[in-house]
Amino acid sequence: MFTQYFSLKFDPFTKEMDEKDVFISKDTKELLSRLEYTKRTRGFFLLTAGAGFGKTTLLRKFSSSLNPGLFKTYYSALSTLTVIDFYRSLIIRMGEIPEYQKVRMFEQIQRLISASYYERKITPVFILDEAQSLSGGVLEDLRIIFNFQMDSENPFIMILAGDVNIRRKLQLSSNQALRQRILGNYHMTGLLREELGDYIKSRLRLAGAADANIFTDAALESMFTSTGGALRLINTLAAASLTCACSRNQGVVDDEIVYQAGRDIEI
Repeated sequence: MFTQYFSLKFDPFTKEMDEKDVFISKDTKELLSRLEYTKRTRGFFLLTAGAGFGKTTLLRKFSSSLNPGLFKTYYSALSTLTVIDFYRSLIIRMGEIPEYQKVRMFEQIQRLISASYYERKITPVFILDEAQSLSGGVLEDLRIIFNFQMDSENPFIMILAGDVNIRRKLQLSSNQALRQRILGNYHMTGLLREELGDYIKSRLRLAGAADANIFTDAALESMFTSTGGALRLINTLAAASLTCACSRNQGVVDDEIVYQAGRDIEI
């Protein structure tokens, strides 16, 4: 195992990472800044990213930063639901048993949100991950469910997170009313080339590396070309490269090792 070979306490590129250890890239900083603004203004926020760019990790970091005395997060990645099942899911996550009729469930959701915000002074934060899979019916009902005081107040935060297909759906004329209610949005682009070296070193140091200069500049160049800055691919390729270096009894990862590791995992 490469961890022993490189004197590491654990695999530095595992997805099991504490939110406090998230690498603060330009992409990360921009997203967290916009989410911080949304925390103050409330309402709808749209987050898009390609697969493996770390949006769910950053949503987890944002959620963990919220004061539990002022905010309550409700996360769901189950987006392939009927409208009725979506209503039920919201109600169950907010701690009640759903009513049987749709109109009663609608009233129940609005009552739960209003009670949380106006009575307990806690803003409910809804995160709908994989939002690109939401049906047209659910998207249509979202704007209805979250219409308060004749659309004059936002006693909630709703984050729609998904790939670029959710943007395409929102461009449809049938979703124009919902699109107009989105007060902020951001599209993640991943690590920049000049950030990759610092990211790799930060992960290695967290794992206890005495010398974090394991990857050569040529190796980093090859990694960025192969991954395009997508964190999941970077982590997979970095771990495979360390494994390959270990098998070759090399203490440094160069571009040849990265190339071979990429072939081994078919990146």
